[in-house]
Amino acid sequence: MNARPESWSRPADPASAALAALLAIGLFFATWGVMHKWFYARSHIVDTPVYQRYGDAMAHGEVPYRDFRVEYPPGALPMFVLPSLGHTGDFDAFRRVFEALMAICGAAAVAFVEVALLGLGAGRARLAAGLGFAALAPLALGSVVLSRFDLWPAALTAAALAALVVGRERLAFGALGLAVAAKFYPGVLLPLALAYIWRRSGRREALISLGVFGAVLAACFVPFLVLAPHGVWESLVRQANRPLQIESLGASLLLVLHQVGGVAITMQPSHGSQNLAGTAPDVLAGIQSALQVGVLLGLWISFARGPADRERLVRMSAAAVCAFIALGKVLSPQFLIWLIPLVPLVRGRRGLACAGLLAGAMVLTQLWFPFRYWRLALSFDEISSWLVFLRDLVLVVLLCALAWPERVRVGSGSPRSP
Repeated sequence: MNARPESWSRPADPASAALAALLAIGLFFATWGVMHKWFYARSHIVDTPVYQRYGDAMAHGEVPYRDFRVEYPPGALPMFVLPSLGHTGDFDAFRRVFEALMAICGAAAVAFVEVALLGLGAGRARLAAGLGFAALAPLALGSVVLSRFDLWPAALTAAALAALVVGRERLAFGALGLAVAAKFYPGVLLPLALAYIWRRSGRREALISLGVFGAVLAACFVPFLVLAPHGVWESLVRQANRPLQIESLGASLLLVLHQVGGVAITMQPSHGSQNLAGTAPDVLAGIQSALQVGVLLGLWISFARGPADRERLVRMSAAAVCAFIALGKVLSPQFLIWLIPLVPLVRGRRGLACAGLLAGAMVLTQLWFPFRYWRLALSFDEISSWLVFLRDLVLVVLLCALAWPERVRVGSGSPRSP
């Protein structure tokens, strides 16, 4: 028999679910407080000065993309301008408000994880495990969570997936459109969501939902395209043309080859990051991009051809985001934030294994970032090189664990996750 424990499989009752939500959000805020103490409070590498520069410029009436260059898409702008309102020129005030906004986004992401788990029919044990992971995961990743705006698109992505799971398709596509406008990575969920709705609710509902997605995305982009088309286009091209960043899978392979075989490598800063320059890095960047696109296409086609059930949707969504991260030319530490609200939704032993792999990848990241980052970037520190390589390998293993086809019970046509 393949029966699971009753507490894991029986749906949680409303009282237990409400209590779990309150405890998980409280645990997340406690986690946020801890991250301002002890070793978490040392050696920060922050992006908040860049965000403040954007926010102060907007607070003074300047138009993004036209009057100043912006690296991020329009949906990110509220997270920059809100902390500047009434606090222009005051970095400490900006930082406090920004961190408060990110804490709210993180708590919202935890809440959306619960909504999704309840929509999946999670029992008490699964609910507790998923919420506990989402609330505590920032401790494993470290202080980078405090000074990046990635909890904003992560919360929006979690909201979109939760809405899909509970049957609010149009709301889901609206949230997904806003998430893509904030940071482009949630776009990898669009083909999965579209196939899911098409199979379950028909072509008409899928097209209407796609229209909602497009309308929200257009509402975010069109005003800036009208005011500053060249600035918006430059921002998009700048992101697409980034070189092989030093923490990416291909770069970490070159770092290890440098350590064990003396392969010559050169670091060159550009695009706001430290990158590897030369023929070999350029070739690897091209190979990674092709592999990334190929794997994503494979995931989308595999999902479209299989059962359109909710458990497959959340698992393949996590796999698509993991593929985008692990195989991309750029792999900044904050990218792991994107997976925090997704991986805890995966059920069973596979879900526990994937949560363990993600936790391992986050801990490996924190072992060198931020404490050893500049030794890695400037002198190719040996310990840091191996830590980056191991982290990237763990992410590849996580991708395989998420994407691995489901087993089928003997004598049954119904799939079962391992």
